[in-house]
Amino acid sequence: MISDRMADLLNRQMNREFFNSHLYLSMATYFYDINLDGFAHWMEKQAEEETEHAMRLYAQLQERGARIKVGCVEAPPLEWSSPLAAFEDAYAHECKVSGEFDELVEEALALKDYATLNFLQWFLEEQVEEEASVDEVVQKLKMAGNSPGALLMLDKKYGARED
Repeated sequence: MISDRMADLLNRQMNREFFNSHLYLSMATYFYDINLDGFAHWMEKQAEEETEHAMRLYAQLQERGARIKVGCVEAPPLEWSSPLAAFEDAYAHECKVSGEFDELVEEALALKDYATLNFLQWFLEEQVEEEASVDEVVQKLKMAGNSPGALLMLDKKYGARED
C-alpha cells in the first residue's frame, strides 16, 4: 500500500501532467493561428504524450490502492511572441517538470517507497528525452533566425512527427 503522502504527491503530479497537455494544446492553437500547421501538429503530439503521462500516474495510483484526485486544470497562456519563444517556453517547462520528478524521487527515497521509486525511473528517462527533443527544435529555430524559408522547412520537418 502506498502512503498518503506519496499518493498526494503522485496525484499532484498527475494533475500537473494534465496541465502540461493543456499547455501544449494551447501552443498548438498558437501555431495554427500563425499558419504553421507542422509545429501545431508537433505540439498536439506532445499534448497526447502528456496525457499519457498523466494516465500512467492515474493507473499507478489505482493499482496501489490510493484515492485518485482529479483536480482543476489551470488555463495555460494563449499567445507567444514568436515560434522560438513558444519552444523556449516549452523547453523551460520541460526542465521544470524534470525537477518535479526529481523531487518525487527524493520523497520516495525518504519514505523508503521502493515500488514508487521504481515506477518513477521511467519518468526520469522520459524527461531526458523530452528536454532533448524540445531543445533540438529551439536550436534549429535559433539557426533559422528571421528566414521565412528556413522556418517553413522546419515547420514541414516537425509536422512529420509521429508517435
